[in-house]
Amino acid sequence: MRRFLLRLVFVVALPVVLLAVWWLASDDSTDVYWPPLRTILKTFPDVWTAERLRTDALPSVLRLAAGYATAAVTGVALGTVIGSHRRVRAVCEPVMEFLRAVPPPVLIPVIMLFAGIGDTMKVVVIASGCVWPILLNTVEGVRAVDSVMADTARSYGITGAARLRHVVLRSASPQIFAGLRQALSIGIILMVISEMFAASSGLGFTVVQFQRGFAIPDMWTGILVLGLLGFLLSVLFQLVERRVLGWYHGLRASTRRSR
Repeated sequence: MRRFLLRLVFVVALPVVLLAVWWLASDDSTDVYWPPLRTILKTFPDVWTAERLRTDALPSVLRLAAGYATAAVTGVALGTVIGSHRRVRAVCEPVMEFLRAVPPPVLIPVIMLFAGIGDTMKVVVIASGCVWPILLNTVEGVRAVDSVMADTARSYGITGAARLRHVVLRSASPQIFAGLRQALSIGIILMVISEMFAASSGLGFTVVQFQRGFAIPDMWTGILVLGLLGFLLSVLFQLVERRVLGWYHGLRASTRRSR
C-alpha cells in the first residue's frame, strides 16, 4: 500500500506543479490568445458536456482504437515474418526505410482520393503512422531471439505455432511493447491531424472550429481534453503492459536483487 501511494504521488506531483505554474503565470494575463487558467477551467464544464463528449470525444477514441489495432496486428504479423527470414528482410528493408521516411500527414490528400473523407480515411492515416514503430521493433525483437533458446525448443520438438507463440513472440514481446508504446503517442497526434481535414466531428475538428470562431478559452479546453486522453491511455497501456509482461519485469527485478 505504501509503495502504491508513493507511486501515486510521483505520478500526480509533476502535473500539479505544472498546473500551479500555469495558474500563476497566466493569472494576470489580458492576452486574448493566452487566457488565465481559471477562465479555461471555468469554461470547461460548459463546453465539454456529456453530449459533446459523445459526439466528439467518443468518435475520436473509436477511430484511434481502430487505426491502432490495425497497425498492431499488421506490424506484429509482418514484423514476425520479416524478422524470421533473412532473405525476406533483405528484400523488404529498402522499401521499409523509404516508406518509413514519408510523414503520414503528407499522405492524407492521397489517402482521401482512395478512401474518401469519412472515418475510413482517418483510420488509414492513423494506422499508416502507427505501424512503423511496431513493425520495426517486432523485426528487431524477433531477430534477437536467443539462439540457445531456439535450439532447445527445436530439440524438444516445439515447432510451428507453439514455437511462434511460446518462444519467438514471448521473447520479442518486450520490444514489441516498446513499439506499441511509441505508436500510441503517434496515433493520438495523427488522430487530431486527420480530423482537421474534411471532418464534421472529433476532437481535432472541434479544436479547429473553436480557433476559427475565436472561442479561445474553449479551444484551450479542447487541448486539455487531448492531454487528459493521452494521460488516461498511457495509464491503461501501462496496466496492460505490466500484466502481459509480468514475467519480464519479475525477471529484471530478481536480476537487480541478485546484484
